[in-house]
Amino acid sequence: MTRFEMDAMTEHQRNISAAIDPVKLDRLAQVAVKVGLNLQPGQDLFLTAPMAALPLVRRIVEHAYKAGAGLVTPLFSDEEITLARYRYANDASFDRAAGWLYDGVAKAFAANTARLAIVGDNPMLLANEDPAKVSRASKANSLAYKPALEKIAGFDINWNIVAFPGAAWARQVFPDLSEDLAVAKLADAIFAASRVDNDDPVANWTAHNAALAARTQWLNGHRFSALHFTGPGTDLTIGLADGHEWQGGASSAKNGIVCNANIPTEEVFTTPHAWRVEGHASSTKPLSYQGTLIDDIRVRFEAGRIVEAKASRGEQVLNKVLDTDAGARRLGEVALVPHSSPISASGLLFFNTLFDENAACHIALGQCYSKCFLDGGTLTPEQITAQGGNSSLIHIDWMIGSGEVDIDGIGADGSRTPVFRKGEWA
Repeated sequence: MTRFEMDAMTEHQRNISAAIDPVKLDRLAQVAVKVGLNLQPGQDLFLTAPMAALPLVRRIVEHAYKAGAGLVTPLFSDEEITLARYRYANDASFDRAAGWLYDGVAKAFAANTARLAIVGDNPMLLANEDPAKVSRASKANSLAYKPALEKIAGFDINWNIVAFPGAAWARQVFPDLSEDLAVAKLADAIFAASRVDNDDPVANWTAHNAALAARTQWLNGHRFSALHFTGPGTDLTIGLADGHEWQGGASSAKNGIVCNANIPTEEVFTTPHAWRVEGHASSTKPLSYQGTLIDDIRVRFEAGRIVEAKASRGEQVLNKVLDTDAGARRLGEVALVPHSSPISASGLLFFNTLFDENAACHIALGQCYSKCFLDGGTLTPEQITAQGGNSSLIHIDWMIGSGEVDIDGIGADGSRTPVFRKGEWA
């Protein structure tokens, strides 16, 4: 690279940074530390992020140390480095992952290290790469990460995910705009969805968490045995796990720290019974998965298992996902989100599940969350399985809600209670 090219790149990076409101970016960092993680004095923090998110990482690290963090350890990824692997690595490498790294991460989590992930990469980064290699690499990575992931899925520690408006991601969401304007528009959308576009975002989150808590209390009070979804292309009965508990917004991890795992979040969610799902469902929004847009998903369940799956786009990738392991064809989560949620009202497809799942009711293939059980922190994996919890290497959310979907809660005696009508809380 010539000096001229380096200077041009530096100028380009300055233009991109200038498109992002620094005040709101700092608020997002503050919310990530104080609301998302509720980082405690002396607690270490492990942080992952794309290189493009460095401006947000710097602010998060500053707020973390101001909050009394012990040691903050960031780990960065780079899109060009990721692509180099798929284009030049030997074939055998796609069945391997850095197990030594994940072993260290699991050890850190066991020592009560908090976890923060910043997303912002190009969602279509691997769109032109060999889908078989993508699938193999993903499976190897999931296997290596399992010891650490169990600490996340089991909610052993406080963890959080936030987003940064990467340029390639912005171009995907706003393809008709210049890059600088696309980044500015995506940044504004992220800030609005993350509730930091106001003078007191921490107070805003306190009120929002209270509203979500009221929804979970209502659902937990009814103790439904199943939910029945009806709408265009959907007639699905989702049995709920024995001893399930609804969660939403802020909740307490096993280490006793109250945190918000996802920013943004508009959902209340719980664990389905992995063997008690019957009927068919159709997606209402596309699923962006590892560089493939999977659209118009249609599945049929028998005894909790997907026995038929089709998609108008990305069907081959969908079926590879379903064949990941024995639990990949069963559900690990059902979540309720009103059609009027701010993310839905934006009209945007973010190509990122962190945002898109908060636009509509959704279900998740794969691993369940142990925290979605009464006394989940004390249950063994065997007990969770016995109560209907699913186990898998994957956890992939996709949307089945819209303004045309109704949901009934079914009691143990067969009684029916309206939960959603036309996509809104009944």
